[in-house]
Amino acid sequence: MSAGPLQELLDLPGTTDVLVNGPGAVWADRGDGLVRVDLDLGPEPQVRALAVRLAAGAGRRLDDASPCVDAVLADGTRLHAVLPPVSGSGTLLSLRVPRRAPLSLADLDAAGSLPPGWADVLRAVVRHRCSTLVSGGTGSGKTTLLGALLGLVDPRERMVLVEDSGELSPAHPHVVRLQARHGNVEGAGAVGQRELVRQALRMRPDRLVVGEVRGAEVADLLMALNSGHEGGSCTVHANSASSVPARLTALAALAGMGPEVLAAQAAAGLQVVVHLRRDGGLRRVVEVGVVSLAAGAAGRGGQAGLVVLPALRAGAAPDHPGTREEGWGRLAELLRVAAVPVQGSRRRS
Repeated sequence: MSAGPLQELLDLPGTTDVLVNGPGAVWADRGDGLVRVDLDLGPEPQVRALAVRLAAGAGRRLDDASPCVDAVLADGTRLHAVLPPVSGSGTLLSLRVPRRAPLSLADLDAAGSLPPGWADVLRAVVRHRCSTLVSGGTGSGKTTLLGALLGLVDPRERMVLVEDSGELSPAHPHVVRLQARHGNVEGAGAVGQRELVRQALRMRPDRLVVGEVRGAEVADLLMALNSGHEGGSCTVHANSASSVPARLTALAALAGMGPEVLAAQAAAGLQVVVHLRRDGGLRRVVEVGVVSLAAGAAGRGGQAGLVVLPALRAGAAPDHPGTREEGWGRLAELLRVAAVPVQGSRRRS
């Protein structure tokens, strides 16, 4: 299905996002950040008609009674649309273009997305079946990196993916996909990620993967990782590796899981956090950390709280090998590695 006058933008090599902020305001990201595009979509009724047509093509309703929609088009493009008066500046469209071919870890390394030597560390993370959380902000490359890591999984292993919208395309021969379904206008028929995680556990997964943890499904994922399903992985939005515990705590609260329970479950089920940041047009891995408990970190009663100890931290320049941090010893123990080409530890005695 064509996206009308926006299709030419979507088809340009390197395009990741196309955004419409009402009539006469079109923006596109081709890898170097958002740039305004000289493209006239016509007056507001035409922009609205385009949004309604795109939503209908994805089997979703978009009108005054249902003014917001989140859907996936037939070619995999992710659509989000909002109609006035919920939007005060006219019809809003956000289109996220799927990557045409998955990038390998070697591709990301060659592009400068990893500090020198870190690719070997991440390969060891996958090889030793460490349960891994990939964190970062919107558009930082979390899904791309997770897909590259999944491409390193032993071909003999069965991988079950749970996603809200199908974005992961790992280069792996045995992948089973489960995708959430939104409810109809009356709210009936929805199948959320939490239910899909439970179903995935009955499908004999060697690796359980949740594309993005965004709600109560974090509780079911952590319980799975604590019941013999090692080597699982997920992504989560977070501003830094150190803020991941707070993010997980907030999500776990949606499932009625308290901070102490979350800390115990996450420390036992998760081992490694890989954090990305977007610097201009470059999406970079800037930190690798290990999940641990810190006594008294919860702030009440001396209870142990969840922390992410930095193990490797990137330098300012992409070609800098980074530095070892306080969690390096624990990471090296997990991965059974003796050395990695990074600078000396920053720890002070």
